[in-house]
Amino acid sequence: MTKLTRSKTKPKDRIKSLKKRLANAEHNLKKKESKVLETDKIQEHLDETGSKVAFMPNDGPQTDFLAAAEKDVLYGGAAGGGKSFAMLIDPLRYCHVKAHRALILRRSMPELRELIDKSRELYPKAFPGAKFREVEKLWNFPSGAKVEFGFLERDADVYRYQGQAYSWIGFDEITHLPTEFSWNYLASRLRTTDPSIKTYLRCTANPGGIGAHWVKQRYVEPSEHNKTFEGADGLTRKFIPAKLVDNPYLAEDGEYEKMLMSLPPIQRKQLLEGNWDIAEGAAFAEFDPEIHVIVPFGIPAWWERVKAIDYGYASESCCLWGAVDPEDKTIIIYRELYQKGLTGEALADSIIQMEQEEIKSIGGVLDTSAWAKTGYTGPTIGEILQQRGHKLRRADKNRLAGKVQIHEYLKQSHVTGRPRLQITNTCINLIRELQSIPLSKTKPEDVDTNASDHAYDALRYMLMSRPRLDSPYDRMLDLKRNIYEPADGDFGY
Repeated sequence: MTKLTRSKTKPKDRIKSLKKRLANAEHNLKKKESKVLETDKIQEHLDETGSKVAFMPNDGPQTDFLAAAEKDVLYGGAAGGGKSFAMLIDPLRYCHVKAHRALILRRSMPELRELIDKSRELYPKAFPGAKFREVEKLWNFPSGAKVEFGFLERDADVYRYQGQAYSWIGFDEITHLPTEFSWNYLASRLRTTDPSIKTYLRCTANPGGIGAHWVKQRYVEPSEHNKTFEGADGLTRKFIPAKLVDNPYLAEDGEYEKMLMSLPPIQRKQLLEGNWDIAEGAAFAEFDPEIHVIVPFGIPAWWERVKAIDYGYASESCCLWGAVDPEDKTIIIYRELYQKGLTGEALADSIIQMEQEEIKSIGGVLDTSAWAKTGYTGPTIGEILQQRGHKLRRADKNRLAGKVQIHEYLKQSHVTGRPRLQITNTCINLIRELQSIPLSKTKPEDVDTNASDHAYDALRYMLMSRPRLDSPYDRMLDLKRNIYEPADGDFGY
């Protein structure tokens, strides 16, 4: 009976399978016919006008990128998707207009050279008569339009473009920028006096790299892929993901895919799969939000507390507050201050404001550079903070020992499974930096100091200060010192 049932069901399954294959074949045939018709129309136009095709975008993301109407677009993901060619072609959209001026950027000059070489192949075909000026790295088009090539090795390099105006700005491999500062500054250069020209910001990237976190936060996380959304700054944005299969010239023979398959797991996920959730070369691979990040809770008033400060004015100042759990000596980072543009007085005021609920002033450590007198005789940042009542001493800034201490505190106990360091989810900047800060390429024992590291430095100072829980006797002495002040200093009463 069992055999009879199988013999009856097998033909049904085969019929379903054949129908499905037939439907797929019909769909593919219609798709090919449609493509043939489109190609015929294009060829008919070329024959009538005597034109030639210099470049035709691949179907899918490359075409979507070149047709995007949003102000700020990232075309990013797997390697080999045709992103760099799209970056070269997109600024040509207004090269028939005299007022058009475009700027194409890379991180370094050697990287820029590859783009320039490709432009030499494409631009004269697209616009006969276009000429390249090697010294200025500038294309001049017959209409008077210009496409300029530049590079940004340091954030300060953006000031080379101060006072300039561009109607199109693009950055190839934008994750090579450590912070968002340069890209935001360049956006302020985006303007034109010609109402027929729309201005655009365009960038491409592979996942990973020193700036992967801010790029992901700006383009990948806010919305579904291929959907228009509006950023906090009011600019319309879109993220267009790239895959190797989008480029038939590289994907067809499978050789490039085999090369990507041979990469280590992290790079393979980034460059082959276009995965943005993998941190490349992360200094603290063991940091796990499921283990090290907790929800805030009411910390008992009698728990020992400590704070650590990394000072900056042009860059962010960061102050972290920690409490020591007396049960197992785990340090809980429960509060952070992270803000740029603070003077010594403003920082002191901010810390006082954030410590209003504390029962006593919290002692801690401060970056040693804040105590340095750099060419003037006035009070240092450290002295200002002390004058305002903050009990601070100089931090131990040993970089390698401090990094090792963070690794030690991130370890989980073999007995309880709890790490010696936990962070409340309100400390978003410390969590972000521990997740994304990469190792230095020149000093693998240290982190990359070009990355955002202000909260990381403050944490390093705190752990190197050896925070501990005082004994009851020490606590009584400390309480006596803080509360009891003798009326007569000679007799002590």
